[in-house]
Parts: sequence; structure tokens; C-alpha cells
Amino acid sequence: MNNRTTQSSKSRKYEPILPKRKEWPVVQLSRQRKQFIHEVAQNSISKLQEVAPAVDLLVDELETTLYKEKYRIKENPWVVDPDDDYAFWSSVKKQLVEISNLQNDNHDQEAEQQAQLLLEEIVTRYANEIASNFRPSYYQFARTVVTFGFARLLNASRVKGLGSLFSNQYSLQDKIKITGEIDHLRNLAQHGTIVMVPTHFSNLDSILIGWVINELGLPPFIYGAGLNLFNIGIFSYFMNSLGAYKVDRRKKNAIYIETLKAYSSLAMQWGIHSLFFPGGTRSRSGRIEDKLKLGLLGTAMEAQRIDYIRSQETGEPAEKIFVFPVVLNYHFVLEAPSLIREHLRREGQERYYIEADEYSQSAKIVKFLLKFFRKGSDISVSIGRGMDLLGNYVDDEGHSLDKQDRPISMREYFCTGEKITRDEQRESEYTQMLGEAILREYYRINQVFSSHLVAFVAFELIQKQHSSLDLFNLLRLPEEDLIIPYSLFREHCERVRQQVFELHQQDKVDIADHLSKPIDEVIDHGLSNVGMYHSRRPLIKNKAGNIETPDINTLYYYHNRLLGYNLHRIIHHQEKSLVSVAE
Repeated sequence: MNNRTTQSSKSRKYEPILPKRKEWPVVQLSRQRKQFIHEVAQNSISKLQEVAPAVDLLVDELETTLYKEKYRIKENPWVVDPDDDYAFWSSVKKQLVEISNLQNDNHDQEAEQQAQLLLEEIVTRYANEIASNFRPSYYQFARTVVTFGFARLLNASRVKGLGSLFSNQYSLQDKIKITGEIDHLRNLAQHGTIVMVPTHFSNLDSILIGWVINELGLPPFIYGAGLNLFNIGIFSYFMNSLGAYKVDRRKKNAIYIETLKAYSSLAMQWGIHSLFFPGGTRSRSGRIEDKLKLGLLGTAMEAQRIDYIRSQETGEPAEKIFVFPVVLNYHFVLEAPSLIREHLRREGQERYYIEADEYSQSAKIVKFLLKFFRKGSDISVSIGRGMDLLGNYVDDEGHSLDKQDRPISMREYFCTGEKITRDEQRESEYTQMLGEAILREYYRINQVFSSHLVAFVAFELIQKQHSSLDLFNLLRLPEEDLIIPYSLFREHCERVRQQVFELHQQDKVDIADHLSKPIDEVIDHGLSNVGMYHSRRPLIKNKAGNIETPDINTLYYYHNRLLGYNLHRIIHHQEKSLVSVAE
């Protein structure tokens, strides 16, 4: 269906679509921060009152919140926590005792009033904790520092001599390639509100996406960042400057979660572009997400319905929300060894035994960046086609299209009869449909790198050679049992590559330019890049010219990047007719 031409940002300068900072929606939020927080709190309270309409239910919710917060303060305190945290929740406890006494004395009305006031106090505190402190001047400075710093690192590692610090020989565009629906994204950012939903592999993702947004001339996006990252002063400064709001994953109570969702929904209602990592956290297994957390996507659905209701009441056009899937493509991920250990520990439980890895405990991000730039390994950022909130593709004017590219009305999907209505069950189903569409787009725009290819083939061949072993016994094999003859490896790399080319022709996956080089060059390129920074390389060519696996766990992580395309059948069932689909 999608026969659009893939674009690349290389050697192209994108002018800002909103050159004046005062026009940025996020600036409007920062100027009206108090009003915004008040509306967030009121919206949260309204939702919570629907869930707990009776005073007994509300008190139960408040007591549950108190219990969980006291446990958090005692068992998992952070430096970034407010100084008055303990005092505040001690006050909440006293107020709940007073409310309980009022109930026991049959003063139900007064008890309800006190409970409502306490709910408002907690929600307002949460809303203030979550809210970002975006300042345009700080944003400009942070953006300059990130761009300058990255460029200096690049040239210092690639250009010899003291002049490297001031050299402009290499730019970030040479290193980080942005491909896909660039103009489409820029067009729709002027027609509605963008929700960007990237894959999540590394802690570098937020920095990378922030640079991409700026590079494409888009106004600042807001995004949720883990509160733990605000423990570090310099990180706190940059994330506040770049529009991050705080997400405290320790807080599992319904009141906090509802406040966080209200923040996200209202921001979109105000027309502020947002960024979610719908996988929730970094991929532990190394594969592209195959399941999404839909909570924040649901807030986009709510915001769209509210905009349609407002349009119905005022007669003004509704602001449409557009979703853009984005896939981040790395040859290697700094945290891969620790991530795959965590994945295997979850999956294998007692069958998997963790070995010490001093490297993963002592890695330094600056050292990593220097190594990354020196090695010349590339990153690509693949931007998918824009969708509406039902997962339909949209054209450059934002009109929703069916599978035959015919225009359809998004508004009608929120109607009962002729009227826009709230139906949470219906919207939950729509959100599920959107999640499935995002996953399909991830696999379609994923760029296959040489490192992905060699890791996939090597692990599958090892698995085939030891087909009687389950995964966890396979991962315990000694290194001498993990050697693959080069001729066999080369043959299967070519077979899998040809199948990738076929999938690419069917618009079911994307490929990096280097994948089209002669197969021996592709293999050498993949071997030199896969896991290049790890103390134990997952894949090497030994002195005899054969392929060895010094670290099969990390090899498994990189192998997983090509799961979902049925490519394993190339190696395990060569004799069968193959029809591979990316699902």
C-alpha cells in the first residue's frame, strides 16, 4: 500500500516550522504553568470521583495510596525526593484518622468534605511534581551544548591534532542518518498535534530523539523521563530545559497514575507535541517491541475525543492528533550485556545463572561516546508514516485513509448516532488497534544493519548445531563448541540477506545502504561493528578465518533484533518454500 519515497536528511538543512519561540506550544504551557497544573488536578479529581463516588471508596483509595507511599519512602528513597516527603505523608495519615473518626461518629457529610479536600491536596502535589519547568532560553542553551558537544567529540575522534576540537570536517549528519517520512512529519506538525512513539533500546535514546526533533526544524516536544534521572544535577538541568516531565515509576497508586495520565492528555489538548516510549522501558531482549504499554496512548485517544466534543460545541475545527512510529537503529547498545542478563533472569528464573561482568558495572558514558565516534559506527533513525488514532495512515493534509487510500472520517468513530460521546470501552479497543498498527509500522521501517545480519545468522547456526538443547543449556556451552566454519557462515548470511531483500521489495522491512555491498564486505562490516564496545565481543573471526562467539549471551541479544520476520526458517528449513511476513 505504501509506495511513498523514503527520504534522507543527509546534507539537507531544515528551517524551523515555527521560527519564533513565542509561537511554540510548549512556551504557552510554561507561561501558563499554574493554570495548566490546576486543570490537570481538576481533571484527575473528576476521574477519581467517578471511580470512587462514595466516601468509603474514596477513603479506601486514600489509605491505599498512603500505605504505598510510606513503603516507598522507607524502602526506596531517592535523592530527588522532596525534603518534606515524610512530613507530608505523616500529615495525610493524621487527616485520614480524623476522617475515620468523623465516619465513626456518623458525620458522613463532613467526612466526605475532608476526604475530597485531602484528595485535592494529594493530586495537586503530584501534578506539581510531574510538571516540567521548560524555559525557552535554557532550551536554546541546552540544544547548543548537545549539538556542539557531540560534533566536537566526533571531530576529536576522527581528525588528528589539536585543531580537531574546532574542526567542522565531520558533522552529526555524517554519523546519524534520519530516513523515512521527514517532509510528511513536518507537514503534519503544522496541521495538528504530533505524538512520536520511538522504539527504546538505550539510555541514549532520549538524547538522540531530542537532537532529531531539533535537526528537523520541529518545535520542542514534551516527554516523560524517569524521576531517577533527575537525581543527577546536570541531567536534571538538561531534561528540564528540553521539556521533560517527571515520571516516578515507584508510584503505583491509582491517584498518581490518574494524575500522570491527565497531564499527558491535557498537554495534547493544548496542542503540545509529545513523545512516548510505548514499550515502557528499554528492550531487555534486544528485539523490537512486540507488546506495548497503552496507558499514555489512551490519553491521546481521550484528548482527541475531547477536542471533537469542543469542536461540536463551538463549531470550530477540531485539532487532530497524529502518531508517528520511529525506529532507532544501532549497531551496538552500550547496556546490552546487562539488559540481556536481566531478560534471561526473568525468563529462565532458576535455570539461568548470572556471571559477574565488571564492565557493565563500570561503563562511563563519555568514554562510550568517544569510542563510538572513533569507531565510526553509524546510527539511523527511521521515521514511519503518520497515522490517526485508529492506526489508519493519513495524507499530507492529515486526512485519514482506508486500506484503499480512500478518505474516511475519524470523527465518526467517536460518535453515537450524530453526537460525539464518551465510551471508554470503545476507546480502549481503538487504543489496542492503534498499538497493533504501531507494531506493524515498527517492523516495516526497521533498518537491517550488517551487525543484525551476522548476529542473527551466527546464533541460528549455533542453535541448529545443538538442536537438542533448550535456550538456557545452549547459553552454557563452552567457547570451543561455538565455532562456525566461515564458508558455512558466509553461505547462510547470503541466504538470509536475499530473503531480507525480498521483504524489502514487499515493503515489509527497510535496509541500510551498506547491506547491498558484496557479501564478504557486509560480513566484515558486521563483525567490526556488532558489540564493538563490549569487553567481550559477541562475534569475531579467529586466526583460522572462522567465526567464534566469545559471549553468546550478548550475541543472543543482537540476534533478537531480526526476530519477527520468520528468517530462522532460512537456516532451519531450507528445503521448504518460504513465505516470510513481518508480524
